[in-house]
Amino acid sequence: MSAAQGSGIATGGINETAAAGSTKERLVRRRAEAAGLGDIADKVLASQRLSCEDGLRLYEADLHAVGALANWVRERIHGDRTYFNVNQHINYTNWCNKFCSFCSFDRLPGQEGAYLLEPEQAAAKLLEHADQPVTEVHMVAGVWPKIPYDYYLNLLRAVKAARPEIHVKAFTMVELDQIAKTARHEGRHETLAEVLEDLKAAGLGSCPGGGAEVFSERIHAEGYKNKISGEQWLATAREVHRAGLRSNCTMLHGHMETIAERVDHLDRLRRLQDETGGFQTYIPLSFHPENNEWSHYCGPTALDELRELAVARLLLDNIPHIKAYWILMDVPVAQTALAFGADDVDGTVVEEKIYHDAGATTPQEVGRAELVRWIRDAGRVPVERDTLYNVVWSADEQLAPVGAPAPVAG
Repeated sequence: MSAAQGSGIATGGINETAAAGSTKERLVRRRAEAAGLGDIADKVLASQRLSCEDGLRLYEADLHAVGALANWVRERIHGDRTYFNVNQHINYTNWCNKFCSFCSFDRLPGQEGAYLLEPEQAAAKLLEHADQPVTEVHMVAGVWPKIPYDYYLNLLRAVKAARPEIHVKAFTMVELDQIAKTARHEGRHETLAEVLEDLKAAGLGSCPGGGAEVFSERIHAEGYKNKISGEQWLATAREVHRAGLRSNCTMLHGHMETIAERVDHLDRLRRLQDETGGFQTYIPLSFHPENNEWSHYCGPTALDELRELAVARLLLDNIPHIKAYWILMDVPVAQTALAFGADDVDGTVVEEKIYHDAGATTPQEVGRAELVRWIRDAGRVPVERDTLYNVVWSADEQLAPVGAPAPVAG
């Protein structure tokens, strides 16, 4: 196929491409109108921001109409590109004093199964996969106040020494809050900004988005009152972004939250993104009910997961990427999600503990070739990225040239 044919302009040129786009737009509008979402479709197709009231309606409307609108936005920004990376997860400790009702991972020191990896042990886990082209290590864990400040610095230094080329994405906002408290207690630093400079110097490259749960004060008091509040999570993320670090953002769904609380959570993320521009990716986290105090909640269905992704793509107009985190859902659901607003499936992972302790039955690890196959089978174009969404490898270099950054929302 020639370059012109691949771009859709060889026969008929731009007019043919525009006609195809116009046809798709009409189909999307027709489906939305049939579902009573004609006014929302007008906003979406004009790239106008949806209101919180619109968000409430999206949670109640026909899923396929909502999905069609979300897919239109996804393809406007990313076309058929679907991103993945070759990454490795290291959960460096399960010691935790937050006692969240939904958590199946936490332990107390001395309890059966409790562990704290020495920095050298974390580095050794990386070296076990030295033959793989891993570009990112993702490190999150429990929160324990007696872990000394230097531990976190040495952890970063150890993994960077083991694989200097690797990008370190580590420490949720909850972990960072504790690290800053430890630094103050030890008389090392007074502010989170100072701590972040230390962590960056030791090798921190970006931050994950976990620990947000749902920003609702009601649910915070009910299920994770020992953890920082939603406002504190947002304030910490603001400092992370001010320090020049990018981060992800999340919401834990499928338990006791209401639709209104979900919309409020998404709107607060959207408002912070307006302010800082620091969020790269939004990931809805599916609640898993096994081995925790919230086991009486069923967790989300596959349709719930698809709707959560679609609504997020429509409301979070300023966050570039929406991730269908395959580790939390069956692979076929993650593949289907690529037509419901998602443009990213995460990566190869390797030894994820937090969600598997809560009953996740997905594999602990997949190979790069398998991820590529999943994406192709879903009818999309696989694009390997680094943590900051620069293209590492592309199945179609015209759509996604190697070295080029991914498209952004807007």
